[in-house]
Amino acid sequence: MSGLLQSNLRSLPKIYSGKVRDLYALEGDRLLMVATDRLSAFDVILAEPIPDKGKLLTAISSFWFDKLQHVMPNHLTGEKLEDVIQDAEDLAQVQGRAVITKKLKGLPIEAIVRGYVAGSGWKEYQRGGSICDISLPAGLREADKLPQPIFTPSTKAAVGEHDENISFEQCEKLLGAELAAQVREAAIRLYRTAAEHAATRGIIIADTKFEFGVDEAGVLHLMDEALTPDSSRFWPADQYQPGSNPPSFDKQYVRDWLESTGWDKTPPAPAVPAEVAARTADKYREALQRLTAAAV
Repeated sequence: MSGLLQSNLRSLPKIYSGKVRDLYALEGDRLLMVATDRLSAFDVILAEPIPDKGKLLTAISSFWFDKLQHVMPNHLTGEKLEDVIQDAEDLAQVQGRAVITKKLKGLPIEAIVRGYVAGSGWKEYQRGGSICDISLPAGLREADKLPQPIFTPSTKAAVGEHDENISFEQCEKLLGAELAAQVREAAIRLYRTAAEHAATRGIIIADTKFEFGVDEAGVLHLMDEALTPDSSRFWPADQYQPGSNPPSFDKQYVRDWLESTGWDKTPPAPAVPAEVAARTADKYREALQRLTAAAV
């Protein structure tokens, strides 16, 4: 199956490999961020690539960074790859799947915003009427819209480990009260703005995860990725029916397949069939096409 599982640039030093992205050092406190075709499900990196996933993620994130720059600054420098990568083979390897970013101090949390009752939130709500210990009105159905979006931060686990939900009070202890409040406000504002645009394209953003960092002056920036099928739950509005789990334009498709195998969610994951990987890529591609109205 074609796809880039691991980038390997000769001309730049690699400093980090995450679940999906590889980072290379550039001069002047800048980074080259490369989105591979790796997919992480249940915090386990699959052995098989999702064809063109990294390029699709990069295109979607770049669209949102541009769309949301009036809400808050982001990590992109705006430079072109060919201006910093001189090696032709290296450039060809990352073309369309890499961006040049500012070097920021990443915050040690994942900023999750939920607008609908879905996924693990639905399971928790069924047990006790809350999501991440935030009490919610009685009588909500699966996929119902929440009265207001809620901020439910989690820890940012290392590769191979599991993120854990934390309370806002725990978030305050990690970030400080002032920065935690700023992150919560920014995350909800970003979500609301993106959800309004997505609605005009026939997509419901049920929930999403943001990552933030601060520069040397302490200014908060949106970083990593933004509102992609990896970090969000996208539902087609024309198939949305409260009371059931809607189909989605995200990695929920491959998650559902993995769960159907009886896998216990410990490494290694089952081998993903080519048709499941291709169908997952098609869902990412449709999300990009719908959100941006661009032919891909």
